[in-house]
Amino acid sequence: MHDTTTILIEVGALLFGMSLLGRLANRIGLSPIPFYLIAGLLFGTGGLIPLDASQEFFEVGSEIGVILLLALLGLEYTADELLYGLRRSRTSGLFDMLFNALPGAAFALLLGWGPVAAVALAGITWATSSGVAAKLLRDLGRVGNRETPVVLSVLVIEDLAMAFYLPILAALVVGAGLLQGAVTVAIAVGVVALILVLALRFGGLVSKLFTPDLAEPLVLGVLGLTMLVAGLAEKVSVSAAVGAFLVGIALSGRVAHSAEEVLSPLRDLFAAVFFVFFGLATDATHLGDVLLPGILLGIITMGTKVASGYLAAKRAGIGVPGRWRAGFALTVRGEFSIVIAGIAASAAPQLASLAAVYVLTTIFGGSLLMRLPDVDWFKRMTRRRSQAAHVA
Repeated sequence: MHDTTTILIEVGALLFGMSLLGRLANRIGLSPIPFYLIAGLLFGTGGLIPLDASQEFFEVGSEIGVILLLALLGLEYTADELLYGLRRSRTSGLFDMLFNALPGAAFALLLGWGPVAAVALAGITWATSSGVAAKLLRDLGRVGNRETPVVLSVLVIEDLAMAFYLPILAALVVGAGLLQGAVTVAIAVGVVALILVLALRFGGLVSKLFTPDLAEPLVLGVLGLTMLVAGLAEKVSVSAAVGAFLVGIALSGRVAHSAEEVLSPLRDLFAAVFFVFFGLATDATHLGDVLLPGILLGIITMGTKVASGYLAAKRAGIGVPGRWRAGFALTVRGEFSIVIAGIAASAAPQLASLAAVYVLTTIFGGSLLMRLPDVDWFKRMTRRRSQAAHVA
């Protein structure tokens, strides 16, 4: 047991350092997430100065961070938007899965990590970071662009697919027998379907449990309900993150808007803790073994994401510049990739290290790619292609 004083010193020093890193990231125009991951790697297992006393604090905080990330992401969608996005972009979502999950699965098999790790790495390379992508769209002033609804539709499909993918992966990781695994997955999928139906059909009733005009009861109520549903979901082998996402979808109107406002600071705090904890829990001594594979996989699957986003925007009738912006917006990976790596770490000891390198690569690379459409030579190139397409 560590004394409280040591825990306070470690937590305070790390949080203060993260604040400085966040300011640095903002100054150079990048997401702070890779800086938080690097901080965790520096002070975690195999790092420069391992912080042992505060490990448990950051572990609990990271769980809350995942829940808040996905809950507030759910608040951005209404039930109608969810259904409309699914209907409009289901074919694009299928292409997105094939283009990006298959390279991850193939990569794991080439490394000799086995079928369970292949399923896990397929999910890691498939799921775009909705949180990072949404933040970059806001930062770059592209929320109102014509291609943005296409991007959001693909993100919704991925997030919803994770609700079914994660319990299947969890059953595979624990080595459940065929019958036991089928029962576990069936229960998990049934629970997800039930929560989704309740969110879509009775979201208005859920919203009436809260008042948007009183900040304190609203924070306590929404946070309490989200953690309750997330915990119950975890009990039946459904990801707590998925339960939180569906609670966010269930809330609507002024309640959803007010909840997003009052919970955003908490989300930012605990989301940062989540990414730091992943770095703390990753053995930095293994990073060298997966550095080149992780970077290579990141480059390959950023390319496949650009292709799937480009095609999705093309199917929606978006012009050439918007197609490129849509493709670049989908390249970043983050929270789901790290959650998947945490679930499947026992299936392949190096998976967490590979995921850390991979997420860092895609966030750095994706942040730069999203700024490419604003560069003069790229604008000229896309303009020429648009004119050539009109002539053809």
